[in-house]
Amino acid sequence: MPRYLLALDQGTTSSRAIIFDDRGTPISSAQQEFPQHYPRPGWVEHDPGDLWISQRDVALEAMRKAGLSAADFAAIGITNQRETTLVWDRTTGEPVYNAIVWQCRRTAPLCDQLKASGFDTAIRQKTGLVTDAYFSGTKVAWILDNVPGVRARAERGELAFGTVDTWLIWNLTGGRLHITDVTNASRTLLFNIHTLDWDDEILSRLRIPRSLLPEVRPSSALYGETDPAIFGNSIAVGGIAGDQQAATFGQTCFAPGQSKNTYGTGCFMLMNTGGEAIASHSGLLTTIGWQLSGGPAVYALEGSVFIAGAAVQWLRDGLGLIASAAETAPLAASVPDSGGVYVVPAFVGLGAPYWDSYARGTIVGITRGTSRAHIVRATLEAICFQTRDLAQSMIGDSGLPLAGLRVDGGAVVNDVLMQMQADILGTSLQRPAVTETTALGAAFLAGLAAGVWASPDDLAGQWRADREFTPQMSADQRESLYAGWQRAVERAQGWAQD
Repeated sequence: MPRYLLALDQGTTSSRAIIFDDRGTPISSAQQEFPQHYPRPGWVEHDPGDLWISQRDVALEAMRKAGLSAADFAAIGITNQRETTLVWDRTTGEPVYNAIVWQCRRTAPLCDQLKASGFDTAIRQKTGLVTDAYFSGTKVAWILDNVPGVRARAERGELAFGTVDTWLIWNLTGGRLHITDVTNASRTLLFNIHTLDWDDEILSRLRIPRSLLPEVRPSSALYGETDPAIFGNSIAVGGIAGDQQAATFGQTCFAPGQSKNTYGTGCFMLMNTGGEAIASHSGLLTTIGWQLSGGPAVYALEGSVFIAGAAVQWLRDGLGLIASAAETAPLAASVPDSGGVYVVPAFVGLGAPYWDSYARGTIVGITRGTSRAHIVRATLEAICFQTRDLAQSMIGDSGLPLAGLRVDGGAVVNDVLMQMQADILGTSLQRPAVTETTALGAAFLAGLAAGVWASPDDLAGQWRADREFTPQMSADQRESLYAGWQRAVERAQGWAQD
């Protein structure tokens, strides 16, 4: 039996492919960045061709590096940036418009209309989501309403909508499969997480034809095979999960109450709530964690920070304060604190628990003595403060304590950041030996479908910690710093309202 899994990890700024063996060990990888497009302030787009071509190319490169062919793989697992929205022609495969990225705020006015009419209550009850421009549904509506001729084509059944997973599988299978999984569907604002089906009332309100939508499948199942022309032979496609759900699965957070936080472009914290979809009273999302073939849906609470690692990119590319992300650790450590400076990186608004589309980035507390190191340190601290915002909300909603947190994502290699996070949260962090847990989760889901592993119990035994970070800050200092953060957030909120 083939013993390798190919994980395709299509992210917001790059596409990656990682090959894992049957022990969950990464043996080869490749990564390629692609351009971001900002046609107007607050608008973010991708060229759909860039998403597919870059993902295909890194998959081929990872296979070449490992010296493996298609016949060596048991299955492909796919994980992806969520909520990013594409519409394309079912016959030609040609997109009708650029991909509208999850960060894009163009549909905030439509969301305001839905809230003003009270329809956001129905959306919340059915989807577990708040009515925000973050999600796919209003993006689809925008394309139908604003791209000439698209609505008529959609109503004739000529077009297909998909999140990035759907777009990749469409291309991988030569247009034979138009599918998504429950995790990605649960992020569209169109999917009823209780009935596990598209919701006709919401579709009607947003004027989205049901024929536009993909078929919804479990997160782990054998869906079909790739077009043989792509990899030289066909490979089974067996796993799909949105990036944060995949990371939660890769961190083997299989028991209710287990939590993980991913530090990537954004920052995302999920808590497994088992078979219960817990409604949040503090601005968190209720979402589907995963569904294995033939099994029930597993639910989670999620808090989302829009700008985390992207704030470090801004230090590098926008301000020129650093030449690389690696410089942030020694710079931040060169000063004992941030000197009273707070950075609120609300470049595209604030996510949970604030949900303020009109918040904008703010730096407060600057004095003549403020240095580059203070601003860099304050930027790292902002990632930690935003995570604490999420943690406090999650504890309150679930009634479960935060007894440690499993962490992953690109930024967790920064030991200074991880120690700051343990201090500001007041709890221990566990960093796994395999930090690529998003891709690992996709590989785990595909491997379960293909029979590489028999059950999640097999996977839990493979998880290993690389390092644990424990709090070293006094409670008084922690609370004082956090109170300053809350004051800084107040000054950032509602800035772009007019």
